[in-house]
This record gives sequence, structure tokens and C-alpha cells, in this order.
Amino acid sequence: MRRRDFIKVIAGSAATWPLAAGAQQPGGMRHLGVLLAFDESDPRPQRWLTSFTKGLAELGWTTGRNLQTDIRWAGNDVNLMQKFARELVALKPSLILAFGTPVTAALQRETRTIPIVFAIVSDPVGEGFVASLAHPGGNITGFHNSETSIGGKWFELLAQVAPVLKRVAMIYNPDTAPGHGKYYMSDFDAAAHLSQVTPMPAAVHSVADLEAVVANLGSEPGGGFIAMADFFLLNNRETMIAAAAQNRVPAIYPWREATAAGGLVSYGPDLEDIVRRAAPYVDRILRGENPADLPVQLPTKFQLVINLKTAKALGLTISRDFLLRADDVID
Repeated sequence: MRRRDFIKVIAGSAATWPLAAGAQQPGGMRHLGVLLAFDESDPRPQRWLTSFTKGLAELGWTTGRNLQTDIRWAGNDVNLMQKFARELVALKPSLILAFGTPVTAALQRETRTIPIVFAIVSDPVGEGFVASLAHPGGNITGFHNSETSIGGKWFELLAQVAPVLKRVAMIYNPDTAPGHGKYYMSDFDAAAHLSQVTPMPAAVHSVADLEAVVANLGSEPGGGFIAMADFFLLNNRETMIAAAAQNRVPAIYPWREATAAGGLVSYGPDLEDIVRRAAPYVDRILRGENPADLPVQLPTKFQLVINLKTAKALGLTISRDFLLRADDVID
């Protein structure tokens, strides 16, 4: 979505979405910057932006009337993230909305004064974005993606659908993963060792690395992998899913879209809901509240999804109990 199209979305939203009951009309023009660790061609974050801007329209913020918006799409390129962070900060916006850990880090390096609201960040305390979840204490606050314990949960769910596992890799890109790949690793290691399965940290820096890791896991029986909640993997999920199918490797992903695209199983927070919830925080800061006083919010909706077609192709039988627990089953 290019900037002019984004403006049309917000303008159209203002015509169809009424102001929230009792909402105070914001006064004066405000300037919103948006930086995303996604490709502009990805329909998923496009949908999130639409949901977010509808939320802002409900709260009285309309581009062209009282809001100016500048958007930058950085994809996986950490150098581009820093370049765009520098550009946005130079524009001196009223607030910047950041989608992802690496872009939030890039923005923090450029400013400690402009308010920043992040969405889809896994470890805001460990990354140094906030002093604590309850009391951020600086110019940054936002919406936490997942706690470390989900690393063990991913392993347990994968082991339930693929009980023949002997070794499981957790794949991540150190340049874009939470804690450079360490954030989820301890809970994953503990869960794997408890089940007498060999845990394998698998760092990748390119699509070629990613394909090679999956191919190696499929070279012998008993291999599987966990895709870390990592923006590099998210942006390359189709390649990863295709490699898993080609090499007959069972895998679990943090994103529902992965199972819809042919992945075996997914478990993670509803990211669109997280982004939607960011609109009221942006509104409150634009009206004068201090991000230091707004607690970091935890995810409230999680989704477990299983793809039965993929399970059948891998020769796996999914238990009735697992199917009953799933939020969605793809046939």
C-alpha cells in the first residue's frame, strides 16, 4: 500500500466509521509516522493497517483534517530499517507507530524523546525498550507479543502432533529475532530435554540458509522444527512452508497464516488484534498522555490451528482431543 492509497483508506474510514460515543474531538494537526518490518506487497500488514486506521477514525483522527501520516516499509533489511527510522525522526512527528522488534530498536537509536508505540514485540524489557511492563518509564510503550514460556508450548504442541520426533530445531535469524534468538530458547530447551528430544538452535541469515536447515532436518527420520516469532521468518514463511513440505518435515509456526498456506500447525497471538488495540494508545498519546505512564499490554487472544491435509501428507494422525482444542481445523 503506497502512501496515497493509505490516505484514501483513512479518509474512507472516516466516512463510514462513526466517532466513538463521547470521544473528544482532537484539536490541531498531528503527525503520525509508521515504520514496519514488512514488505509493502504483503497483504497481511496491509490488512492490519486498515484495521488500525479504522480504529483511529473511530477516535476522531482523519488524515487531511487533523492527521498527517508518513509510512515506511523496511522488509527484512536492517540497514533499511535504520535509514527509514532516521528519516521519520527527522520529520519530527508527534508519534511513531512501530511494527516489530527490529524497527523499534532502530527508532530507539534515533530518538529518546518522540513517543513510540510498538506492536508485535516479544521482549520489550530485555531489548531495553521499557524499564518494566507496568512502568515503561521512557518515550516507548506498546503491545507485547509473547512471553518466553511459549517456546516450551510450541515444542509440546509439535510433539503431540508428531510423536516420532527425535530432534527439533528452533529456526531464527539473529539479526531480527527477539534477543538475537535467545529469548525463547531456554524454555524450548527444557521442554525438549524433558521429552528426551534433542533441541537444535538453528541460526539462518538468508533464504538459502533456511532451505538448507530444513533439508538437513529431512535427511533422516525424526526431524522437525519450530519457526521462531521472527520477522525474517514471517516475511519468508511461504519459502519455509514449501521447504517443509518438500523435505517432509513436521513444523509449528507462530502465525495462523502459515497453516492456511499449508503449514502443519500454528500457535500464537492474534496479531491483527494486537495492532487494532494500538489505536487507543496512539489516540491517548496524541491527546497529551505520556507513554512512560502507559503500561505495556499483553496479548489477549491466542489461536491454535491445524492443517489436516498437511498432516495426512506427512503420514500423521491427529488425535480427537487435539482437534477439539484447536480454534480452527483446515481440511
